[in-house]
Amino acid sequence: MARPIHFEFEADDPERAAKFYRDVFGWKAEKWGGPVEYWLFTTGPEGEPGIDGGMARRQGAPTGTINTIGVDDVDAAILKVLASGGVIVAPKHAIPGVGWIAYCRDTEGNAFGVEQDDPAAH
Repeated sequence: MARPIHFEFEADDPERAAKFYRDVFGWKAEKWGGPVEYWLFTTGPEGEPGIDGGMARRQGAPTGTINTIGVDDVDAAILKVLASGGVIVAPKHAIPGVGWIAYCRDTEGNAFGVEQDDPAAH
């Protein structure tokens, strides 16, 4: 069964937002060393219920929080989304060293991601 594995949101000032979440919730926030400006949040210890997340610099209109669902096969998940009346809003693309992701909307307009682990993705 596919489960939420990651959340993400955007911020106008990522450093200010990272400080906010550190101060309010005690989350660990650190810049990711990848090809885009992205911050990773650790929300609690390994083995406790919950998921970790990330934050990007806002590029346009606010998108809200996006939950990403872990899947075995992004291509198969995309086909199921389309067959069930959803739409793809950002096609499958690599997160270098992490895996493959696509962004979708369900039949009610809610955005979500589907991600397949693949450390060889580039």
